[in-house]
Amino acid sequence: MDIDDLKRLREEVFTYISLRLGGQMIDLELDPEHYNQALDRAISKYRQRSSNSTEESYVWLELEDDQSVYTLPREVTEVRQIFRRSFGMIQGNSASSFDPFGASMANYWMGSMGQMGQGGGMFTYHLAMSQLNEAQRMFGGHINFTWNPSTKKVSLVRNVHGRGEVVLLWCYNLRPEMELLTDLQVSQWIKDFATAAAKEMIGEARSKFQTMAGPSGGTSLNGDAMKNEAREDMEKLIEELITYVDGSDPLTWVQG
Repeated sequence: MDIDDLKRLREEVFTYISLRLGGQMIDLELDPEHYNQALDRAISKYRQRSSNSTEESYVWLELEDDQSVYTLPREVTEVRQIFRRSFGMIQGNSASSFDPFGASMANYWMGSMGQMGQGGGMFTYHLAMSQLNEAQRMFGGHINFTWNPSTKKVSLVRNVHGRGEVVLLWCYNLRPEMELLTDLQVSQWIKDFATAAAKEMIGEARSKFQTMAGPSGGTSLNGDAMKNEAREDMEKLIEELITYVDGSDPLTWVQG
């Protein structure tokens, strides 16, 4: 998807809001800026309240010599762990192409079949990997770091020597807006919340004046009623996120 697809998706949401509020039957006091603000508010609220607004990802990072602070894209919300290579050199003809999964399979197969007098099996592989993990803990295989979610800076708690080493970052990042608007469960929630936000803006404008003068003595406006309805709608939608209506995964088991 490109920017034109995103624009089309947003226009579909604007049409949904307009029709839900009686557009084409009555004149709505909304400009394009109001529609955009209502949708942006709905997306921001969803990102704030729902775990389904983020996704797990892995990012490759090439380390620079004597540099310990790196700025990640603004979409990244959390860095959980940094992985280094376990075997061999970083690059060059002597670089290792060791595959631990392939090695474990070969070791298990040879050990279980007893071919060529080889011993081992899964237990031997488990001991070898445990020894490797302990060696990593002792000799710098694990990189400690701090993560600042506001500045998007990850700071390595060590002075890295050797330019060109590539590490793997285990991250969580925001799902793109286009993905949220095409997700069936998520998009409906966003449309309904944006409609409530637009209704609240209309109610706020109408509540400034209780009546409008007319040839028959004036007309009463329903600003306060619209604001109350909008806030009730928002509260119900927030409750839906608590019950995982949007398809989020519960943090633990749910009884009820």
